[in-house]
Amino acid sequence: MMAAPTPLDAHLTNLAAALVPFRTHETLLARWGEALARRLVDGGRLLVAGNGGSAAEAQHLTAELVGKLRDDRQPLSAIALHAETSALTAIGNDYGYDEVFARQVRAHGRHGDVLLLLSTSGTSANLLAAARAGRDGGLTCWALTGPAPNPLAELCHDVLAVGSPDSQVVQELHLVTSHLLCEYVERALPAAPVRTGVEVVLDGGAGQQVQA
Repeated sequence: MMAAPTPLDAHLTNLAAALVPFRTHETLLARWGEALARRLVDGGRLLVAGNGGSAAEAQHLTAELVGKLRDDRQPLSAIALHAETSALTAIGNDYGYDEVFARQVRAHGRHGDVLLLLSTSGTSANLLAAARAGRDGGLTCWALTGPAPNPLAELCHDVLAVGSPDSQVVQELHLVTSHLLCEYVERALPAAPVRTGVEVVLDGGAGQQVQA
């Protein structure tokens, strides 16, 4: 009798099975990266939301865009809606949890901005409400989900659906997606100037550039 697979073996088997079809998303990721780079350079913003582990991944993505993935470049406007804790709890208390993201989308989103929603199931009511608010406001709505079809994928303009029944694998490939999206964004940006020194302010307010 063969021994049952260990948790590690089972997890890696599921991950490996999802990696091959994930390669088919390269064209989509490149297109998203170019579109997002254009929007952010033009003064637009990215709004991102998710629940639980997907919230953590959404915040990881915004950190890479406001900061950097690899090389120094201009900061890019990206907001993780779940991280606005006072707004989140106030909206949830006054309007119900289904509205915690939608109301923020209506507040912060502008026509042409990008709204990216992360959900392993594609059925979270607060994300569905956010997608509707985004479409009503003229935002471009993208989704990262698990297997499609699902309600969130149907509401958004574009979707990257990870076709794995294991929600942990779906989240792990959503993280890969976030890193790749940032990679494609940075490739599409104009080269950023690199500062080679620090500015020292002397008496009288005159500045002198000193090489690092």
